[in-house]
Amino acid sequence: MPRPLLALALLAGLTAATANQAAERYADRPETQQFIEEMQQRHGFDKDALTYIFRRAQYLPSVIKAISPPPDPTSVRSWQRYRGRFIEPVRIKAGVAFWERHRDSIKAASEKYGVPEEIIVGIIGVETIYGRNTGSYQTVSALSTLAFDYPRRAELFRGELEALLLMAREQHRDPLDYQGSYAGALGLPQFLPSSVRNYAVDFDGDGQIDLLNSPKDAIGSVARYMQMHGWETGAPVATRASIGSDANLMPLIANDINPAFDTSTLASYGVKAANGAESAGKAAFVELVTPGEDSEYWLGYQNFYAITRYNRSSFYAMSVFQLGEAVKAARAAAPTRR
Repeated sequence: MPRPLLALALLAGLTAATANQAAERYADRPETQQFIEEMQQRHGFDKDALTYIFRRAQYLPSVIKAISPPPDPTSVRSWQRYRGRFIEPVRIKAGVAFWERHRDSIKAASEKYGVPEEIIVGIIGVETIYGRNTGSYQTVSALSTLAFDYPRRAELFRGELEALLLMAREQHRDPLDYQGSYAGALGLPQFLPSSVRNYAVDFDGDGQIDLLNSPKDAIGSVARYMQMHGWETGAPVATRASIGSDANLMPLIANDINPAFDTSTLASYGVKAANGAESAGKAAFVELVTPGEDSEYWLGYQNFYAITRYNRSSFYAMSVFQLGEAVKAARAAAPTRR
């Protein structure tokens, strides 16, 4: 059968020494050869073409370091420290500029998929500061490192490596050309390859999906991703929780981010919405911990949970929510607002 398009134009930018080193690590390893055979059998890839790619994939120690859990498993994360990385003047200013520059696309995506404009803006801001930090790791090498040298999540990343190769073939691109995060995430919204294939859209209508160079595609894809992961149009995201003096919080906290508690159940534990809302649907009880300070307590509704489908973290979801709100407020107050 003819060699797939992904085998073409793979020679640039690599020295012979690098290629030989990578070959020893990946192309000649039994688990990689098995992966190549599976790709050949399942998807019709050319074996020599894939071998060529894995001769050039490099083991990246920095990827393992970046993805590994902190050395002290008892360390407590700090919400205020985490929040400070995202809800800050530089990112808010960049968000206002991004929103103004792409206001028509953001509005169109919001109307089509039912996701508020500020949530779309918040996600892209948290992920890459509106395209300023999309990652500089070669995606093939990052995913090969995680697929073959990070056993605890090897199955996940072999799936993403498979998705990357399929995506490259579909987009008629060289797999070695993709660059992104240490975990293989791509473009302004940092989609993993499987998410690009499953949820990304050609929102600018040019016949291809490009999440790095087309902000319109990124905007539309974020909105569609949220819609596909359970966003409820017009429903709230989160509200502060009011805690009674005799509240029993541990059973609620143990539930984590799943919106499982109705108003009456929360009330039975001594918790209610601080704004008095009683009909916002089921909620998760969210504790945002800062060592040495009182925790913040929030009720996270279905839309808060939908944000955690992007990144399974209450800190992340709250940062998206609050950054979006901060950019919205700053944009409304800007003297040049049209």
